[in-house]
Amino acid sequence: MLTEERQSIIVNMLSEKSILKLKDLVKILDASESTIRRDLDELEAKGLLKRVHGGAVAVNGSFTLDYSIDERTERFLTEKRAIAKYCADLIEDGDYVYLDSGTTTLEMIPFLSGKRLTVVTNGVYNAQKLVENNVKTYLLGGEVKHKTQTVIGEQSVLNMLKFRFTKAFIGANGITFKSAITTPDDSEAVIKKLAIDLSKDSYVVVDSSKFGSVSFSKICDLDDVTIVTNKSDYKIDKRIIDIATIIEI
Repeated sequence: MLTEERQSIIVNMLSEKSILKLKDLVKILDASESTIRRDLDELEAKGLLKRVHGGAVAVNGSFTLDYSIDERTERFLTEKRAIAKYCADLIEDGDYVYLDSGTTTLEMIPFLSGKRLTVVTNGVYNAQKLVENNVKTYLLGGEVKHKTQTVIGEQSVLNMLKFRFTKAFIGANGITFKSAITTPDDSEAVIKKLAIDLSKDSYVVVDSSKFGSVSFSKICDLDDVTIVTNKSDYKIDKRIIDIATIIEI
């Protein structure tokens, strides 16, 4: 198949599905992974799609991408701090907590100072802040993702399996009825879902801007967790409200 034909098919598929995975394109187009990667790179250069980890998304969709920790820290900071304070108040002495990498979870840490608890995290910044606040801390081992300073990969999964938690606090980038709770990086999604599975109580902490957005990789179903968010003028899809447990701060 000619390059132009492959790329035309990819663009047409994106207009229908909004998101495509690399492994699926390899099968559908009967081409090598390197060939498809080149096609996606060329189409991105033309402004016809946006490359994400493991595939591509439509440029005109409501898909969320991965921001650096500095970029994310400045977004909706007041809302994140209110959510963080509420979540930190849920944590009691003696708890074993999983604190996901992220800016909302990072804002929780100053409120944990003085509590007798143990925290496991995959966030490099989170671990530093926890230690500064005299919290007993375990940092998962594995590959450090440069952009978000998040530990990911097989070693982090194996490390995580050693632990059990009373509470887990998870970040996310998108929440919709159809796609449930999502994040841009499939490696991070694996860690997030595992933490939920290993925890007695699990909370997804998101500001209201995440509702109505979709990211590349599904973390979990809507009824797997309690969603903690801020009150806003945004009307949350009633179908989500009917399924999920939502706390608005």
